[in-house]
Amino acid sequence: ISHPKLPKELIQLEVSDKITSDEFYLSSGIISDFSFDNQTAERAVFDQVFFKNVSFQQAVFRRVELTDVRFENCDLSNADFSEAVIHRAEFIKCKIMGLNLSAATLRNVFFDKCSGDYAFFRFLDCKQVRFSECELRYADFQESAFSKVDFYSSDLLLSQMSGTKLEGIDFSNCEIEGMGVRVEDLCGAMVSPIQAVSLSKLMGLIIT
Repeated sequence: ISHPKLPKELIQLEVSDKITSDEFYLSSGIISDFSFDNQTAERAVFDQVFFKNVSFQQAVFRRVELTDVRFENCDLSNADFSEAVIHRAEFIKCKIMGLNLSAATLRNVFFDKCSGDYAFFRFLDCKQVRFSECELRYADFQESAFSKVDFYSSDLLLSQMSGTKLEGIDFSNCEIEGMGVRVEDLCGAMVSPIQAVSLSKLMGLIIT
């Protein structure tokens, strides 16, 4: 996964006079200790921006464009980033509970130690995406397109994966109890022996 290409020196960006617009563009800087809560923008573009301790709770930035960005200790709970285009981005120790990324396009995106219960990832187009030590209970990944997607030591309890091809994905160190998935979607996925016993119920097997 390619890391965000951020400038070596980041200036503090002034955004208070720009968030009232339906369209805004911010680039080459850092935004820290700021709130976009409940803000709405028809078009938002962030290029080479480092967000630190920034809140986006219930913000509506549909079709937002994020390129070379890093989110650290940010709160994106219940934000609407549906149809977003995200390229070379990192979400580090962020709250993404209920985040709506439906129909988004993700390329080279890394989620590390994020809390993402009930996040809505349906119809994602993902390539080179990694979830590491994330809480993704009840998250919805249905009908998504995965290419080189990795889940490492993450909690996917009762998540939904139906209609998403999981070939080549290693779930052996993840919690997948109650995962909603079709038998045909599991073809080629890697699971532990204990997980295989649990998933055998999908095929109607009775293990004695």
